[in-house]
Amino acid sequence: MNEPDKNPADSRITTKSLLRFLLPSLFGILIFLVPITDADGNFNILLGVITEFFIDLFADFLPTVITLVIIVSTVLSVITYFFKPNFITSSRMLNSLFNTNLLWLIVRVIGMVVILMTYFQTGIEAVYSDVTGGTMLGLLTTLIMWFLVASFLMPYLINFGIMEFTGTLLRKLIKPLFTLPGRSAIDLLASWIGNVNVGVVLTREQYGRGFYTGREAVAIATNFSAVSLPFCLVIARMLEVDHVFPLLYLTIVITGIICAIIIPRIPPISRIPDTFAVENHYTETVPENKSVFKWALEQGVDRAAKSGSFKQQLKQGYEVFVDISFVLIPQVMAIGTIALIIAEFTPVFNIISQPMVYVLEFLRIPEAEAAAPATITGFIDMFIPAVLATGIEAEITRFFIAALSLVQIIYLTEMATLIIISKMPANFWTLLLIFIERTIIAMPIIAIIAHIIY
Repeated sequence: MNEPDKNPADSRITTKSLLRFLLPSLFGILIFLVPITDADGNFNILLGVITEFFIDLFADFLPTVITLVIIVSTVLSVITYFFKPNFITSSRMLNSLFNTNLLWLIVRVIGMVVILMTYFQTGIEAVYSDVTGGTMLGLLTTLIMWFLVASFLMPYLINFGIMEFTGTLLRKLIKPLFTLPGRSAIDLLASWIGNVNVGVVLTREQYGRGFYTGREAVAIATNFSAVSLPFCLVIARMLEVDHVFPLLYLTIVITGIICAIIIPRIPPISRIPDTFAVENHYTETVPENKSVFKWALEQGVDRAAKSGSFKQQLKQGYEVFVDISFVLIPQVMAIGTIALIIAEFTPVFNIISQPMVYVLEFLRIPEAEAAAPATITGFIDMFIPAVLATGIEAEITRFFIAALSLVQIIYLTEMATLIIISKMPANFWTLLLIFIERTIIAMPIIAIIAHIIY
């Protein structure tokens, strides 16, 4: 007679298997999720502290590294497009890095031209100036170190069972609230506390392995990849509202949660098919004969047992980092610089932001004319709204712009481009529409809270 309580996973929960699940998972949580106070007294996480150490250590060399990465990526992409050399097309990794279509090839060529002008400070000044190409080069020197450190440490957060364990425990909360699997809770925490781009890479990796459907991946990347607490503090200081930072951050949290509840339920995200990129038999459904905690523990231990060797973790980290470096960086340089040129040297955003003047006036936000461009330029980069709003006198308006820019989160200079070039089913127009939805939903919520505070 069969005994229904028996499960093959039960035999694997030994002291050794439990430690294989617990120790790496706790290490991953410590690196990505535990807030600490750094040497300057600012909030940070260990991932941020390690990254900033390497940024300071290699600061003099990073612009040269970025320039070389973009040149190598572009040259090999051009060679591959026109000549299809066997050493690239026969290699899975090299083929994925350099075998691209004509559109992205053109973007990479633009990125190479821009980086050469910026690095050597020559050519068209609008391209290499401090507010365009110079800004992007500075951003990428920081970004490449974030990705270097995160790529090699991320396996400890995704390969050793903590996402399976947490997903099973939190499924009944996360699923009805956000229409997402419970394991996305780790995405939420890693992004919210740490770095928005790390959250997107984490989601991309999970989608590529069949843990999320296309709809779930886009919903998580565009709603759960929140701006980190340290960056929020930087924006608050720029706009001189840091003396009310706890209230500002509470506003961001409230607004972000409301957006994450609504946006996955409406188009365009609701119309993205719930299909997996690859087949995966992982499930968060608890068998009738199991307690939730026991099943969660079995799922975590089972995943840790399949995590592979230390060498395999290093290989995975290396592949993620190389993919991001040679694919993302040239395209971010091109798209980001073009977007900043439009924002800085043309009246485009002043013109298209005119309808926002009436919306801000309806919401009784002072200096609506001056604030209007800052409500839409967040699609280009998170810093631009803060830069545009620094001259505004009304503190309530600076508070409003600070909160709005930090809730919009979809910006072309980094995060949106990373999503576009990933295999997640979201293109430029999808992300633009989600950005508009986040803006429309967020504005009245932030305005109400701002009027209560001020």
